[in-house]
Amino acid sequence: MLRTRPLPAAPFARALPENRVMRGDCLASMRALPDACADLVFADPPYNLQLDGDLLRPNNSVVDGVHQAWDKFDSFEIYDRFSRAWLAECRRVLKPDGAIWVIGSYHNIFRLGVALQDLGFWLLNDVVWLKTNPMPNFRGRRFTNAHETLIWAARGPDTRYTFNYESLKAFNDDLQMRSDWLIPICSGPERLKDDEGRKAHPTQKPEALITRVLLGTTKPGDLVIDPFFGTGTTGAVAKKLGRRFIGMERDEDYARAAEERIAAVEPLAPHEVRALRGKRSEPRVPFGALLDLGILKPGMWLTDAKATLRASIVADGTLSCGGAQGSIHKMGAHVQGRPVCNGWTFWHFEASGARQPIDNLRDEARRQLGIAAS
Repeated sequence: MLRTRPLPAAPFARALPENRVMRGDCLASMRALPDACADLVFADPPYNLQLDGDLLRPNNSVVDGVHQAWDKFDSFEIYDRFSRAWLAECRRVLKPDGAIWVIGSYHNIFRLGVALQDLGFWLLNDVVWLKTNPMPNFRGRRFTNAHETLIWAARGPDTRYTFNYESLKAFNDDLQMRSDWLIPICSGPERLKDDEGRKAHPTQKPEALITRVLLGTTKPGDLVIDPFFGTGTTGAVAKKLGRRFIGMERDEDYARAAEERIAAVEPLAPHEVRALRGKRSEPRVPFGALLDLGILKPGMWLTDAKATLRASIVADGTLSCGGAQGSIHKMGAHVQGRPVCNGWTFWHFEASGARQPIDNLRDEARRQLGIAAS
């Protein structure tokens, strides 16, 4: 019997460490990943708060703030060098159409914004997370710091990044989602505690914040990388929403807490995480295709919604009205005396005694052409 040896796996075929926590420094962990493997990066890096001593409440009790060594840097130069190193790795592991979210406070977000632009990222928005329950300013010498800033950036100026506009609009009562998000800080049962009842992590972000990021800028099945995983908020939300994740965390206690937390998450069903599709995301169908398929015919009349204006269909896919001729858009604008018009929603046809916009016919055309949206 002839025995053959299996072919060695190609270098690019190595399995990604999906849906788990990579222990260790974020730079070393990211360098172990191949190029262009991630759809999105969400980064909650050290803020370099530059705290000098304990912060006391008016009753002299100590505020449970951020005093860990991972947030301390000896100089801005060292912090900038660290920031540029991990941001460069993020850009390398992002797919050409990938994007990144970076969150910070006034201590670091402006430095990170400069680094992002210097490295070739294309800034899309800065989002202000307004906290409904911020920590007060106990010394009374500054404004209460009631927000943090998130920068959303594409990998480059030509990136075709994901933006689920229709889903976010529906989430916001059919109004465009704005760049100011009113969300409470992490508290109550969501706040992880250690064995002694203290915060497991001092800067745990609320799941609502990460949920909005992932719902708005990823698709089900996308891979999200979090280089500063902490106690795993990104991983927990990603699992719930049907996204894949890779987390990087060097603190063993944080990594263990993240794994236990994520293991308890129940993913939503596929139909519960599907993004609402907008017209812009659907396959394009030209008006002439409706004639090619016999859905509409030359000589038929189209009208506006009230049937006060009308035009006839010409064999070449244009419309004719009162001696003028042009596309559905140009003729829609012409009969109204306006500079522009969406002919798909302006012009109507009659079916079963009711007028409907010709836009309704495009789904039938897609079905017949075999390009129905998934």
